[in-house]
Amino acid sequence: MSAQCEVTAKQAAGAAMSVFERWLSLWVALCIVVGIALGQLLPAPFQFLGELEVARVNLPVGVLIWIMIIPMLIKIDFGALHQVRDHWKGIGVTLFVNWAVKPFSMALLAWLFIRGFFADWLPSEQLDSYVAGLILLAAAPCTAMVFVWSRLTGGDPYFTLSQVALNDTIMIFAFAPIVGLLLGLSSISVPWETLLISVLLYIVIPVIIAQVLRKILLAQGQERFDTALDTLGHVSIVALLLTLVLLFAFQGEQILTQPLVIALLAVPILIQVFFNAALAYWLNRLVGEKHSVACPSALIGASNFFELAVATAIVLFGFQSGAALATVVGVLIEVPVMLLVVRMVNASRGWYEKGIPVEQRRT
Repeated sequence: MSAQCEVTAKQAAGAAMSVFERWLSLWVALCIVVGIALGQLLPAPFQFLGELEVARVNLPVGVLIWIMIIPMLIKIDFGALHQVRDHWKGIGVTLFVNWAVKPFSMALLAWLFIRGFFADWLPSEQLDSYVAGLILLAAAPCTAMVFVWSRLTGGDPYFTLSQVALNDTIMIFAFAPIVGLLLGLSSISVPWETLLISVLLYIVIPVIIAQVLRKILLAQGQERFDTALDTLGHVSIVALLLTLVLLFAFQGEQILTQPLVIALLAVPILIQVFFNAALAYWLNRLVGEKHSVACPSALIGASNFFELAVATAIVLFGFQSGAALATVVGVLIEVPVMLLVVRMVNASRGWYEKGIPVEQRRT
């Protein structure tokens, strides 16, 4: 194992949830209130910010998204990819859930709930946009926050590290085709050029920048690396909250006239989170993986790279779109829902290990 892999794995194993992360849903709720209030009181400045675009990319949001994503990607060590063979069963389960089940199950749930059950309670002109936002939310698996969830379940840090590195690599090539396919099947037209620009701007370029910064920081020593990541992590969350203020400033009128929208959009998200977490957890037990692998596998299968989803929704459909709002609902419920999944897999360890040979049960 390389020294960098060892460093990142130790960091992942010791990761703890910061105050900002633990109370992320509260900050998001405050951003809803602040954003709506500012949008109603000061419409002109927000209209000006919304018009600062180049090739359909909003410049203020583009900068904020980079500040959000890059610190998270610095944690990823692509040198850990060779460890995939050590837990190939768990890796296989997670890949199956992430890429063969999750986007398609979310598309199905979006069609059922948004175009079906809830259609009469949602603005008709935004139905397609809501479906698109939910698909974007499910098309990319979570990255950095998974280290926190894995730590809270006693997950194997080397498995988590290698799985996240592999998912990020796959995402570069699979995100655009899967989104394009599902939007096409949903009869939602999306310019491929714009979708590919999103992948370039919010996956490829940030990954390159993050890996360069990672090497520079590691060369300065572990203490410098940890300090920089801690600082950048806080900056990243502040950037996320500022982005949400902008989004809700533009979405305010729609939310005030349709207050049930957020609750209705949360329903398919909640169902797909619990479904995919349970599926990954059960499949790992079925193939005989140990609990410390099944837990992060279930959590990676359930959580979303919501920063990428928000950014792509804005580029493809705009600030005021239902797609942008749908992805933000994912941010709103991410932390409490994932903490509930953490409690569920921890509480069910006894049941899980009844079907696993004794020699495979420990980390």
